[in-house]
Amino acid sequence: MLGLKLPTDPRWVNIVEKNIDEILTDHAYCEQKAASTAISLIISFPEYTELVEEMIALSREEMAHFKMVHDRITARGQSLGRDRKDEYVLQLIKFFPKGGSRTTQLVHRLLYAALIEARSCERFRLLSEELEDKELADFYHKLMVSEAGHYTMFLKFARQYGDRAEVDKKWQSLLDFEAEIMKNLGSKESIHG
Repeated sequence: MLGLKLPTDPRWVNIVEKNIDEILTDHAYCEQKAASTAISLIISFPEYTELVEEMIALSREEMAHFKMVHDRITARGQSLGRDRKDEYVLQLIKFFPKGGSRTTQLVHRLLYAALIEARSCERFRLLSEELEDKELADFYHKLMVSEAGHYTMFLKFARQYGDRAEVDKKWQSLLDFEAEIMKNLGSKESIHG
């Protein structure tokens, strides 16, 4: 369903289980960044009314997810901790060249967002199926369903605002690039790393 070319090695969950506090902190910041992305799209492309409406809803939903994760962190007697760089995203956003028309920039940002959501969804699925902590597994199952909806929404908008054939070609190329990135990740307790 997600179209990812390289699935996450299920052993990644073993790394996560050794430090749940780290994955929760990383996850909290991912939710915060997703809300920021939605707000940034509103600011950058206010003329796309349908997109703006969806991004308003998305920013609220992502901040609600942030609160849910933050509540889990504090319930464990921990504090949020500092943000860290997301190597996955930093490498991913190098794929498309800078510049181009506003429409091209929008399509590229939407494709990046779709792929990040797809990978998050895939990771949440693994956590929901493999974590020994069943309460936490159920939590990730609920989030997985939401992330799948986000992935399809971003991809739909990219295809709506760009030329469908060109967007689909770019999407496949981005998926290939992402698979290469993933070959060197999966050894840390982070959502994408």
